[in-house]
Amino acid sequence: MDAVTTADSTLPLSPYREISREDWARLAAGLDQPLTETEVVELRGIGDRLDLAEVREVYLPLSRLLSLYATSTKRLGAATSAFLQEEDSTTPFIVCVAGSVAVGKSTIARLLRELMSRWPGTPRVELVTTDGFLYPNAELERRGLMDRKGFPESYDRRALIEFLTEVKSGAAEVRAPFYSHMRYDIVPDAHVVVRRPDVVIVEGLNVLQPPPAPNDIAVSDLFDFSIFVDAETAHIENWYVDRFLALRQGAFSNPSSYFNVFAHLTDEEAITTALGYWNEINMPNLVENVMPTKHRARLVLNKGADHSVESVLLRKL
Repeated sequence: MDAVTTADSTLPLSPYREISREDWARLAAGLDQPLTETEVVELRGIGDRLDLAEVREVYLPLSRLLSLYATSTKRLGAATSAFLQEEDSTTPFIVCVAGSVAVGKSTIARLLRELMSRWPGTPRVELVTTDGFLYPNAELERRGLMDRKGFPESYDRRALIEFLTEVKSGAAEVRAPFYSHMRYDIVPDAHVVVRRPDVVIVEGLNVLQPPPAPNDIAVSDLFDFSIFVDAETAHIENWYVDRFLALRQGAFSNPSSYFNVFAHLTDEEAITTALGYWNEINMPNLVENVMPTKHRARLVLNKGADHSVESVLLRKL
């Protein structure tokens, strides 16, 4: 955190409010818990340790804050249209959830979709992952990028921007490509369809990247609110290895899975394989591309070793 020295004292300067877990949890007072334990288990990703307490103390207040932002933005849009003497043309409120592989952003995105849809002002919430905007494996092979899948250059950035532009333009229906984690590839002729909801949540690794050239538009320019899920690199590495071991017993065991070749590895072999992928691909992507975008987020969730959120940074208005 930067600091400035005055004649009287040294005052810390930051564009963020830093809120402790305890203080953030107090914001849940008076809010009803809308999810059951069964629903939380169904939303929880592999390796995540999400429970009802974490939902109530962290994500319920966050969903309320997001709903307030969305409702306020809608009111501002209506007021602007009235001022311009135009018909109200308010478009969906777009929230992004960014962060490293294995940090839990997919679980958070699914959870926020469920929680936000329970608030009166945002009953229709859709979720889109940027995995759908990865180039197909054949194209990645052609470009020599299969070993850099997940890096910024492996995404069809133009297609993602066009999709978000259509959403923010108020199009009645917008389609995004569908990515299968089982196939580890884009599924031809399959789509995620967005029909002008109240909120669109976009989840992905590199969604907060700055534009590649000074005159280009950034994907993040089309977001109304951005969340970065943060944790120490050592914690994320452990979560990545744990998830790989769990997938070996689960999804990898499916004969149709792209990763079925890993299903019969011993524990030692699986750990070595997972660390290889982490050290050669995922950690470099985290250090080079993902972590440097943290400061571009409106809100940062700081996680501890057990996946629980320990503090929140919220950018000041």
